[in-house]
Amino acid sequence: MWRLKIGAKAGDETHLFTTNNYTGRQTWEFDADACSPEELVEVNEARQNFFINRSRFKISADLLWRMQFLREKKFEQKIPRVEIGDAEKITYKDAKSALRRGILYFKALQAEDGHWPAENSGSLFFEAPFVICLYITGHLEKILTLEHRKELLRYMYNHQNEDGGWGLHVEGQSAMFCTVINYICLRIFGVEADHDDIKGSGCARARKWILDHGGATYTPLIGKIWLSVLGVYDWSGCKPIPPEVWMLPSFSPFNGGTLWIYFREIFMGVSYLYGKKFVATPTPLILQLREELYPQPYDKILWSQARNMCAKEDLYYPQSFLQEMFWKGVHTFSENILSRWPFNKLLRQKALRTTMELLHYHDEASRYVTGGCVPKPFHMLACWVEDPDGDHFKKHLARVPDYIWIGEDGLKIQSFGSQLWDTAFSLQVMLAYQDVDDNDDDIGSTLIKGYNFLNKSQLTQNPPGDHRKMFKDIVKGGWTFSDQDQGWPVSDCTAESLECCLVFGSMPSELIGEKMDVERLYDAVNLLLYFQSKNGGIAVWEAARGRTWLEWLSPVEFMEDTIVEHEYVECTGSAIVALARFLKEYPEHRKEEVERFIKNGVKYIESFQMPDGSWYGNWGVCFMYGTFFAVRGLVAAGKTYQNCEPIRRAVQFLLETQNVEGGWGEGYLSCPRKRYTPLEGNRTNVVNTGQAMMVLIMCGQMERDPLPVHSAAKVLINSQMDNGDFPQEEIMGVFKMNVMINYPNYRNIFTLWALAYYTKALRLLL
Repeated sequence: MWRLKIGAKAGDETHLFTTNNYTGRQTWEFDADACSPEELVEVNEARQNFFINRSRFKISADLLWRMQFLREKKFEQKIPRVEIGDAEKITYKDAKSALRRGILYFKALQAEDGHWPAENSGSLFFEAPFVICLYITGHLEKILTLEHRKELLRYMYNHQNEDGGWGLHVEGQSAMFCTVINYICLRIFGVEADHDDIKGSGCARARKWILDHGGATYTPLIGKIWLSVLGVYDWSGCKPIPPEVWMLPSFSPFNGGTLWIYFREIFMGVSYLYGKKFVATPTPLILQLREELYPQPYDKILWSQARNMCAKEDLYYPQSFLQEMFWKGVHTFSENILSRWPFNKLLRQKALRTTMELLHYHDEASRYVTGGCVPKPFHMLACWVEDPDGDHFKKHLARVPDYIWIGEDGLKIQSFGSQLWDTAFSLQVMLAYQDVDDNDDDIGSTLIKGYNFLNKSQLTQNPPGDHRKMFKDIVKGGWTFSDQDQGWPVSDCTAESLECCLVFGSMPSELIGEKMDVERLYDAVNLLLYFQSKNGGIAVWEAARGRTWLEWLSPVEFMEDTIVEHEYVECTGSAIVALARFLKEYPEHRKEEVERFIKNGVKYIESFQMPDGSWYGNWGVCFMYGTFFAVRGLVAAGKTYQNCEPIRRAVQFLLETQNVEGGWGEGYLSCPRKRYTPLEGNRTNVVNTGQAMMVLIMCGQMERDPLPVHSAAKVLINSQMDNGDFPQEEIMGVFKMNVMINYPNYRNIFTLWALAYYTKALRLLL
């Protein structure tokens, strides 16, 4: 039986280190003797249900850890389910009962250290690079046991499309990138090339898809790099990522400091491998893969022509003639000059040393978690290439368990965990509930544990040494997306956590315990002020430095806006909410700058409103998500339906897109298409419904015409399950327009938050 361990120092303790005693760390362990027959039946039933319904419900409901926590806490739902008939009106008692039963369920899912666990996965290029890296380094069986491999195979088969391929994410159509690397993963695990099982899964159909679509030469750049290090593709068929880029001076328009943090982190490891032209030692499997992945003989492939090839299924950001000429020039300079004597001795070797110095610095600053699941295996492999027996590589191995997650659909690799993000929102739900029912003593311990988690997780100091020289920005005062050890502050995670801490700080000490020092609140505010750009928007991980024209030169085909940091409506809205509250409670700290931030942030949000009244969401699906954060920020800044035209237009957008039964449902295709796309058949999704419902309540719809809100509330209440949970429906998270991410806790967060808004509104009408 798999069990989720919280804060555990699992694995190689010699090479693990932490900044806060592993607060928020999540790892899974397998213990064959750690379950009763009843528990095993429950788990197997969840797995079987997912498999049977996988063509309709493609994302995991994240049930295994929830089952575990509910058993451990002996949870029993004692409040009867509320059902509202078509002709019935919702009473205050109905709404409060539905809210309370949902809160009782959700608070039972809080971990002892105060956070809410959850998977953060769903993209199908997360898993295979870890497998390929561990295979190359000879550590596959040490890190991924037989039980790990069994669950990973379950995941891959569950999410293989009917045509044999794998999509970019679990709901996506088949793409070359994921089909190629997942095919390789199956082969590494010993699945034969001609294998197809009775369930229609396996290698044969995947290989047919690859060959029918031109072969692995049509893999995007990131995939080609993994094929190159494995030895089933030639480095000359890749766009060059020379390590000399890290030696460019700061005044250069293109240098390490101007790059988007995630791109920087990925290409730090890639540039070292490229500079070394590292290729794994050939094995019989590697030689077989060379013959299996291409329609033509391996030795007949013209790698220079393959360099710019990309399957149409993968091509989201088409490469222009200018881009092709630029990268051809870089290739010529890198291969004909930098790789040859005397420059390979004078410059290339120095560049490789510089790259590894940077890589080690960044790895240490993140406790070897790194920036996420895409850079992690590149960094891990680069450290092994430098020294197979070195501590740097061993520290990387020790952090692999941080990325592993087990669901009813199998083992998946997480982006890097969403512990802090989910917890900040979950606490806001709990605080909203307390605002409805402040006599509920059961909620007190939940709030205290959550507040302690935020307190322990804030970044309290900047990276060591000359961090700017090492391309690390300030971090002091921020909160990350996952946990403190990871070390990357995120603007909206910081804002939402700060908002919680400000509310907690206003509560009596006898209720909440020791309060956070005010200087740490100031640190968070200082970081948010630093993140704001001249246009009023706020970036995610670092201050945006402009030079967006560099995106024209991006070598990445399957994602957009990957070269430099950008500003985002959602982050700006979250920051305005937190700073507006801070201004009221602490007007003495940088008052004029905070006021200016809010004023300019409002202008930024208003300027990005779409013609239909919505806002594009960059980190969730999509126009519902973006509109929620935009309006929430505008309302916090004092805007209302009466005094703000953008708010009136947003309300009109929501009223026009509401489904007949009262809910809203937006498909993930809104994200890549950048236009509102309802779910097929105008289905309703409870997450979108909760978001839209809150916007309407914030904008005074209950006073003008409450019927749309009542209809939405009826959808949520009637959707609630017997135990207080809500159904897991379509995928609701996204990364960079078309990389979809599963946030299972959203089905509880946005539904209960909306019901808290609604219940409070009903109480005011009594």
